[in-house]
This record gives sequence, structure tokens and C-alpha cells, in this order.
Amino acid sequence: MPPSYNVCPSQLITICRQAQARELVQVRWGLVPFWAEDPKTGYNTINARAETVAAKPAFRQAFKQRRCLIPVDGFYEWRRTTPKQPFFIHRADAHPFALAGVWEHWEKAGQVIESVAIIVTDGNAMMKPIHDRMPVIIDPGDFERWLSPGVDGHQLLDLLRPHDEQGYEAYRIGAAVNKPQNNSPELVKRLAGA
Repeated sequence: MPPSYNVCPSQLITICRQAQARELVQVRWGLVPFWAEDPKTGYNTINARAETVAAKPAFRQAFKQRRCLIPVDGFYEWRRTTPKQPFFIHRADAHPFALAGVWEHWEKAGQVIESVAIIVTDGNAMMKPIHDRMPVIIDPGDFERWLSPGVDGHQLLDLLRPHDEQGYEAYRIGAAVNKPQNNSPELVKRLAGA
């Protein structure tokens, strides 16, 4: 899959899912529920809250049967200051890791959209000074369990918690990440003194 340094809602995002076999595919970021009349619904469903993903109509069926992993090298979050200050959060050893997601297949009048939402939870101690929420990170030892279509989502609620901040770091980056057209390694460059 091609690298991307600035994936924005409605753009393609790479996921790993278990269908007939394990596969790595690109789908639209912003989940469109299978029952939605209009695919524009996906603009409001880029994230699913860990507290409600099992019950909320937009996500409940996907959480039960269509979970995925979203491989990343890091993610961005913005401290709500004026102006907003973006941060890059990643593993200190620079290894990739996996975010928890739910995916959906939407089809109407010959149009097909496969889409995803990232599951988010409360921020851990490292994240709280930046933002009160963070993506759910799934550890490698839980990959099989998370992806298994034979495991009901309700049996996985224990995984929807803030990840330990050990081995992760966050640092300030430039405001160029705020523009979707910017997409280069320069976006993750640490600001001087950060």
C-alpha cells in the first residue's frame, strides 16, 4: 500500500480484515452504515466511541461481526489551543502498530462503498495534556481474537481501553498537517525544541 502522511476523512485508509481470508485493503475513512440512505452519512462517523460502539446503531452490527486493524506508524492529535497545536504520537522505537476499527459494506443502486471508523477511548496519561481521547490500540497478542468473525464484539470490550503510554511518545509538529493536500514525510518532523 502506498504510504500516506496525512489521511483525512473521506480518503482511503488501509485496513487488515478477516473476510474469507485475511486481507489488506483500502476503504474510505468515515463509516457508512449498511442501512444508510445516503453515503454522506460517513462524514459524521469517522470515529466510534468505545463506550457506545456495541450499542450505537451506526456501529453495532459492524462491531459484532466486522472488526479490523488499521496499521499505522503514528497518528495526529490537536491540542485545543489558539491556534490549535498538532502533535504526532508514535512508538519510540518507530515500529508500526495497529488501531482498532470497524468496517462496513454499503450498496445502493449499483454504488458500492466499503468504509471504516476508528474506535476511540479516553486518553492515557501521555495523551490527556494534548486531548481527552485517543484511538484504541490493539496489541499483537490480541490480533487474532480481535479479527475473528466467530468472536462476538461483546467478548472484546476489555480491549477498548486507553493503551499504556510506555514505549510511546508525542511531540509537536508544524501546522502543515492541517491541510489535506499536504502529504509528505515533512509533516512528522519534530518542531525545534519539541
